[in-house]
Amino acid sequence: MLAMRIGQLAKQSNTSAETLRFYESEGLLPQPERLANGYRDYPPDTLQRIQFIQHAKAVGFTLREIQNLLSIQVAKDQHTCEEVKNLTRQKLNEIEKKLAQLHAIRDALQLIHQRCCGGSESAAHCSILEALESSRQVLGKPENTHD
Repeated sequence: MLAMRIGQLAKQSNTSAETLRFYESEGLLPQPERLANGYRDYPPDTLQRIQFIQHAKAVGFTLREIQNLLSIQVAKDQHTCEEVKNLTRQKLNEIEKKLAQLHAIRDALQLIHQRCCGGSESAAHCSILEALESSRQVLGKPENTHD
């Protein structure tokens, strides 16, 4: 495969030229050579690198974490599987924490939703509105906590 210009690479990687330029500016993609006319000339392996970035993003890694993974990938012989596994364990722990928070939010919403009659009367005494006025109690937080 021959080197590609940014439009070709964007099309093949199903991303935008702006995203590719952003990845370059963030150090996720190496700066490509420039042709005499100023066009970027991406080497063939750039497509695989973009796919790596896309796959890592799809499983929840941040761009900073992806940058770390890429640095390991390009120097595989200087790193261990343990390092990579530790990075994924950290990400899994973050996801588990977020899931627990989302479950708590869901449970609180279900509780206030179930307490409401949903009738056609005035919302002056709506149990959902009243619960949200004291939402810190609904979510199991003390009243004087500032988030």
